[in-house]
Amino acid sequence: MDQYSYIKMINFILAEKLRPEDVGSSVECPWSDEKYLRPVDEKMQNWLTFDFEDYAEEISRKKQKDSSAMNNENVTISHSELTRLQNALKEALKRNEELEFHNKRAQKAIENLLKNPLDEEEEKGTVSAKTPRDDESYFTSYSHYAIHQEMLCDEVRTLSYRDAIEKNSSAIRDKVVLDLGCGTGILSLFASRAGAKQVISVDQSEIIFQAMDIARRNGFKDIKFLKGRIEEVALKEKVDVIVSEWMGYFLLFEGMLDSVIYARDHYLAQGGVLLPNRCTISLVGSGDIERHRERISFWEEVYGFDMSSMKDDVLREASVEVCPPESILTEPNTIADFNLMTVDTNCYSFSYNFNLRILRSGSMTSLVGYFDTFFDLPTCPVKFSTGPQATPTHWKQVIFFLPTPLPVTSGDTISGTFKCQRNPQCTRSLLINIHLQDQELQYDFM
Repeated sequence: MDQYSYIKMINFILAEKLRPEDVGSSVECPWSDEKYLRPVDEKMQNWLTFDFEDYAEEISRKKQKDSSAMNNENVTISHSELTRLQNALKEALKRNEELEFHNKRAQKAIENLLKNPLDEEEEKGTVSAKTPRDDESYFTSYSHYAIHQEMLCDEVRTLSYRDAIEKNSSAIRDKVVLDLGCGTGILSLFASRAGAKQVISVDQSEIIFQAMDIARRNGFKDIKFLKGRIEEVALKEKVDVIVSEWMGYFLLFEGMLDSVIYARDHYLAQGGVLLPNRCTISLVGSGDIERHRERISFWEEVYGFDMSSMKDDVLREASVEVCPPESILTEPNTIADFNLMTVDTNCYSFSYNFNLRILRSGSMTSLVGYFDTFFDLPTCPVKFSTGPQATPTHWKQVIFFLPTPLPVTSGDTISGTFKCQRNPQCTRSLLINIHLQDQELQYDFM
């Protein structure tokens, strides 16, 4: 029985509400239908990720040990009695497995508390501290196919990851790879094709069941799927490589970097590889008068009425859209540079005094934020940009509109301060404060 057959068997048993003897008496395999790949009971989903192969090996080892201990002494019992004992043993072992799992988690929590008694306070405002119930809406949004199709169709994103993995196969071959937030499993497939010894794919959303079927359909049997948050699942050993497409709008939106940091600190072996390993955030000035008129000036006169009181709310909301490259007025300025091998969860809060050199005269209508991603690998380094001068991606750019257009002159430099922090009311969101020419501008990034 492979992993997919096991999942279908569990869902079949739950769907049909069968007893153990009902399953044992069946002479055929009644759970072959693909519909049984979909979960039936949310409360029983832990059974879907039960490692029955390790369990079978453990039983085999115990049988060999018991056989040796008996010194070849044979005991004769009836077939029905043997079946009863086997079923009782299976149930006992299952209960024991559950107890061991919860015991290990409790021990781990106690050890972490003893080693770092302040960690709980420090992590209160992080994504890792959220409960599955608190985070349900976030993961539900990733259960629909549309968001995955959008990401897969983003060739800049997908081909960059493919090249980073497959053109650097020496860093992947015969290694254990963790794909964090695997989605449809595309990065897991790349890693497996690059020669990984094993790929462990983790995702909390329901899309993971589609990923299982995709791997099976394409003949990849060395991918192990675990449904759950990385903070909740328990890996039995450390991994050699962690690959994750965790980046949100403006890099930090959605807060998934917290989970990457957790996985790095808990599961990445010494000398291991993190893909990507570095990201930067940059700022550039734009002069798009027409777009400013559509979004901001629009409210000054609407069908003959003054609705300018709406402008404050509109301005406060950062906008995710593609900035026309021809509207760029300044050189970019990198305002944050994250080494992902060392960064901690405080990275969401940073301040930077930026200086933007004016390339051409005009009226600056917004500051534009974007990020670049780096896979600094020895064989074939890979990088991609989400900036306005690069090929557009599904991340687009983040536009911070100014209240009124700001005249700028070629050769001059415009300076200000950019501050970013988590939204205390929603840890996956950001609050932005920009000080520019005696203006204090605040933006919500929800």
